[in-house]
Amino acid sequence: MGSIETEIQDKIATITFYHPSSNSFPGHLLQQLTDELATLSKNNSVNIIVLKSSGNGAFCAGASFDELLSITNLEEGSTFFSGFANVINAMRKCPKLIIGRIHGKAVGGGVGLAAACDYTFATQKSEIKLSEIAIGIGPFVIEPAVSRKIGNIAMSEMALNPTAWKSANWAFEKGLFTELFDSTEELDLRLESYINEISNYNIEALFEMKKVLWEGTQHWDTLLYERAAISGRLVLSSFTKKALEKFKK
Repeated sequence: MGSIETEIQDKIATITFYHPSSNSFPGHLLQQLTDELATLSKNNSVNIIVLKSSGNGAFCAGASFDELLSITNLEEGSTFFSGFANVINAMRKCPKLIIGRIHGKAVGGGVGLAAACDYTFATQKSEIKLSEIAIGIGPFVIEPAVSRKIGNIAMSEMALNPTAWKSANWAFEKGLFTELFDSTEELDLRLESYINEISNYNIEALFEMKKVLWEGTQHWDTLLYERAAISGRLVLSSFTKKALEKFKK
């Protein structure tokens, strides 16, 4: 079933998500993460949010293949992909800076989560891939968040080459990762130092900076759900059903 756990200490909230299938996201976990972000947005004792996943493997494998295979109609499809829209919009609207700890590989929606963070730490193991086109859908919901960070050209390079991994260095050079380290140990040392420092800055200045960083994205309240409907329709195709079964095996 997976889990979403939050620990609050010294004005820093750390959200840790977990799922046994490479930290992928079924719909109920997407909703839990959205709800947790909304709760922390209103918590006056929290200045900074750290988003991470558990384990030493993948950071996030994106959408749950099992749940994608279970979709039988357009409403179910739109609802599922709206889960990612909800999370990205919750991250965008959250007044607290969200710091991403991207310790391992990220695929599809996992890349979208990294892109929606305000500042990211990664390791050389943090390769990324957008595999959606290969299974007959596309990275439509997360595209605005990813393109905002790395630009349209780099986004198209990933989306239209869905079987190729991009290195952590590539992601760093394109702007998806803010800081890059050789090991998880180095990452965590720097992350702890950074969040302890920034959490003690003027909270009003941090809130205002967050607004500036996300200027021009208000239309995402509509756009991301329009994109979710596209994915919800495409996931019903015979091509996608066969591709999902193949990928699952």
